[in-house]
Amino acid sequence: MLEFWGKFGFNCGMSKRILLVNPPIYDFTAFDFWLKPLGVLSVAGLLRGHAEMELFDYLERSGESDEFGRGKFEAERIETPEALSDIPRNFNRFGKKREEFRKYLCNTKRFDFVIIQTVMTYWYPGVQEVIEDIKKLSGSTKIVLGGPYATICNLHAKSLGADLVVEGTDLRSLWRLLDVIPVKYQSPLWECYDGIDSGAMKLTRGCPFKCTYCSVPSVYTEFVPRSPLNCGADIDFLKERQVKNAAFYDDALLYQPTRTLIPFLQYVIQEQPGINFHTPNGLHAKFVYDELAELMVQAKFKTFYLGFESMSEDFQKSTGSKLKPRELVKAVVNLQKAGANRKNITAYAIVGHPDSDTQQLEESMRYINELGIRVMLSDFSPIPGTQDGDKCNKLTDMTEPLNHNKTAFPIRLLGNDRVNDLKDLCRELNGSIGVKANQDKAYE
Repeated sequence: MLEFWGKFGFNCGMSKRILLVNPPIYDFTAFDFWLKPLGVLSVAGLLRGHAEMELFDYLERSGESDEFGRGKFEAERIETPEALSDIPRNFNRFGKKREEFRKYLCNTKRFDFVIIQTVMTYWYPGVQEVIEDIKKLSGSTKIVLGGPYATICNLHAKSLGADLVVEGTDLRSLWRLLDVIPVKYQSPLWECYDGIDSGAMKLTRGCPFKCTYCSVPSVYTEFVPRSPLNCGADIDFLKERQVKNAAFYDDALLYQPTRTLIPFLQYVIQEQPGINFHTPNGLHAKFVYDELAELMVQAKFKTFYLGFESMSEDFQKSTGSKLKPRELVKAVVNLQKAGANRKNITAYAIVGHPDSDTQQLEESMRYINELGIRVMLSDFSPIPGTQDGDKCNKLTDMTEPLNHNKTAFPIRLLGNDRVNDLKDLCRELNGSIGVKANQDKAYE
């Protein structure tokens, strides 16, 4: 397949040259949990046959990885932005050095267009850096932004000086700018990498649920399962690239599983691509029934991240009725019976939510720990346009995306000492897994 694209679509002397960029991250913390620019690579896949394309991924790592392909980004401590100067944490720039990109632009044939991936709203300084360097060193290149930040903070994104800011998933404005008619679905442009250990995929788009803290409805207007045939083609493509780990970026992977997920699992079990699968975006624990858990484990799902957030019934009702505690218990039971390694099952709990008074956070963390699985604190980020984000207008200046930072908001709401205490408790609870006398509580 790679030879096919090399001959007919990827680099065959076509007139348009497009640079794809995954920007550096400006933040207090960042870690590579299978973080790949799936959005821009997926768009590029639709452009095979229309342009020569190259990728500059600031977040491509060369350092050590753990057994599943996770690891630390290259980091440089920098001055904290004024908007975040009250936060007692070191601020960093994560990714390849700025000079490396500048040299790349100077030593490469000029590009007609650059498409920049955006993700978190408060990561925009990395996008801003890329735009500045392109304008300085390749001034005639047209600049395009797309992704969550470009959608959620559209006006702010437009202020950075791009030629086009794509809002949502409607790409017609991009096709007009490029003057192309895209091909039918093709796999993401993973061949832009010389070689990668980890990849990413999506079997579905959007989410049918309406959690009050989630931005997904702002980006995707409806839940759409993908074609099982296309999903199978994606896994074949990753196999050809010798990828060993793949993360699912789905927001509702387990919803309506007979439409896409189950056919995909059956295909993987049959083909045995030799890939470990991971679910960092979180799974809806209420849908982890026994047969589905067995298929996932057989297909080599290795890490399971479950959305829990709180054991408080009042909190659950006020934020979308996502889950009942007993549904988490059932999910853990089913995964363990299917053969999942308990140390690789994690439940998320939100810290710093504006309704944290009703959340029973410490009790929720201990409840998770009693099931013999790991707790991961998910720092709350106030997102404009969400119900919970709108509550935060009284607590912070939401017009400045830096104030959406997931490290900053919990500290401002709860205080630095309280956040540190909760983080310490999380480490203590996770350290007890494997030695607890009541580990089998999940089976009661």
